[in-house]
Amino acid sequence: MAHLLNAEQLQEHKQRNTVHSLLLIGGIALILAIATTLLWGPLGLAISAGLIGLLVLMAPSIPPAAVMRLYRARKVPRGQDQLSLILDELSRRAELQTRPELYLIPSATLNAFATGTPRRAAIGVTEGLLRTLSLREIAGVLAHEVSHINNNDLRLMNLADIMTRFVQILSYTALVLAVFNLLGMLTGDVPFSWLAILVLYFAPALSSLLQLGLSRAREFDADLEAAELTGDPLGLASALSRLERYQGQFWEDLVYPVPTRRVPQPSLLRTHPPTEERIGRLNQLSGHLSRPPIAVVEEPMVSMLGYGPIAMRPRYRFPGLWY
Repeated sequence: MAHLLNAEQLQEHKQRNTVHSLLLIGGIALILAIATTLLWGPLGLAISAGLIGLLVLMAPSIPPAAVMRLYRARKVPRGQDQLSLILDELSRRAELQTRPELYLIPSATLNAFATGTPRRAAIGVTEGLLRTLSLREIAGVLAHEVSHINNNDLRLMNLADIMTRFVQILSYTALVLAVFNLLGMLTGDVPFSWLAILVLYFAPALSSLLQLGLSRAREFDADLEAAELTGDPLGLASALSRLERYQGQFWEDLVYPVPTRRVPQPSLLRTHPPTEERIGRLNQLSGHLSRPPIAVVEEPMVSMLGYGPIAMRPRYRFPGLWY
């Protein structure tokens, strides 16, 4: 297809993704280096550096199906249902070599995400999204994810997700170390640095803020191309508006799960630039696109794989609360 991004813009996009990747890895590495050095000295620094390097090497090779299993997602068989037909048409318009697999996630949250590589990708859609948005709006959301696949954004997104999980696991180590310190205070011996414990404890919030801050330009590009793919920028704008009303504030995902807060979204599902700005840009595209809108037949959406309210209850999965 004739992309809205010309050759120069595509090159700029690739360079920006590279810089973002380096900033993400460097920022999280710095957080971990400070904490592990305070706790275990040069040995801890060497171990954390080795683990980060291993994660960077492993991130691109993780199969999309393995990521989907983390969310208990089920694969939607390719057929004549509306979602499959919409994804088929989007893949054709984007000229993807391989049509992404579609997965359904048993979650009451409203979201979708893509994972994998352009040659082998998967898109996960939550039950809550299907039951809340119209098919026109869902088409815009799917087009947004197809755009991420087409622009090869998934490498950074997957890397960010894996490193965020790693940091979360280490943050639970901080809680264990704090218990040892409290017990040690009874005998007058504090074995671990309180500063290191605090750094580890707040590391997930810091890495999440870094992840959010790096996503702005990529999300605007994906919105732009999604509008071109569907020929209907107002459909995606309507979806974003509705998601903004139903979802909580982003800072709720930066703190630990407690009884009074909602279940946090997985890090792959975190939102991006201000929704009002994204909607404003999409509204400006109305009437200026060359492609005809994708034809959808609105119909009530029910579970395609038999998920019900019980199956979507929150359940505990290390290292946090998940749907």
